[in-house]
Amino acid sequence: MVTRADAARWARGFDEVVGQIAPRFARRATPPRLGLLAWLTRAGGAQERLATGRSGRGCDAGRVQDFLSRMRWDADAVRDDLQAYVAEHLGAADAVLVLDETGFLKEGTKSAGVRRQYSGTAGRIENCQVSVFLGYASRHGRALIDRALYLLQDWASDGARRREARIPDAIAFANKPKLALAMLERARAAGAPFAWVSGDSVYGGDHTIRRWGERHRRGYVLVVTSGQRLGMRPVTTWIEGLPEDAWQRLSAGDGAKGPRLYDWARVPYNGGAERFACASLLVSSQASTSPLSGSTARWSLRHSRLPRAPCCSTSHSPAP
Repeated sequence: MVTRADAARWARGFDEVVGQIAPRFARRATPPRLGLLAWLTRAGGAQERLATGRSGRGCDAGRVQDFLSRMRWDADAVRDDLQAYVAEHLGAADAVLVLDETGFLKEGTKSAGVRRQYSGTAGRIENCQVSVFLGYASRHGRALIDRALYLLQDWASDGARRREARIPDAIAFANKPKLALAMLERARAAGAPFAWVSGDSVYGGDHTIRRWGERHRRGYVLVVTSGQRLGMRPVTTWIEGLPEDAWQRLSAGDGAKGPRLYDWARVPYNGGAERFACASLLVSSQASTSPLSGSTARWSLRHSRLPRAPCCSTSHSPAP
């Protein structure tokens, strides 16, 4: 249970962060603390005023809106401050950078980059914005440290629409792996300590991200699609015929319905990058009543609805 002492500690930490990023704004301003700390799904109107309101202090929805949309501030400089803060407080040499995208559902057509497209949040095609995020995970905690709006080609080439949405001229169309690669490079250049990169098949299916990890001696575990080839063979053929004793059952933690159990298998293969200790194909499948055997394992993409569908990831581990 959260205590008053916990809330006070969070508030002190928040004030420390505000003090660090304040120089990035055109004029010194303190964000409404309670509004940014509130756990809200989609604050608006009376709900937002209740979450941020403090009698006699003038902290209301208007101040939040002013801070987010009308004040001049350098978002990329704040990002750099955030990465430095995370490295100081959560940094670890064996940390993992996690790539993923998410969708923000929208009702109109004016928000930058909005259109009908697949949203992982909704699990279907919806009117939404999509952004790629870079997360930092270590033994000390986790945080988001970078972001990039996914601007589709029809938006990127429409000058009038760009101007109306106030999209900077420097932002051009780039696919999700290219956005992810730029964020990985920014984190590395900023000195963020990490040893691994992880992501789903959107990123694992792009060879440039794998080559980047090998070039900078970072290990990776990246999901691949059924079309991926290893050693001139489709990954699907690598898991055929795996015996039952090749599978190991591990828990991914407790879920709403109890432990989330998965069966795992590791298939080593030759052809790893120079100065890397090992290369392997990792296969995971949601556990059934007994581990999957090679003769009954079924291949599908990560988001398949098939029960116990295996998910394959390529893994490289740098030599010590």
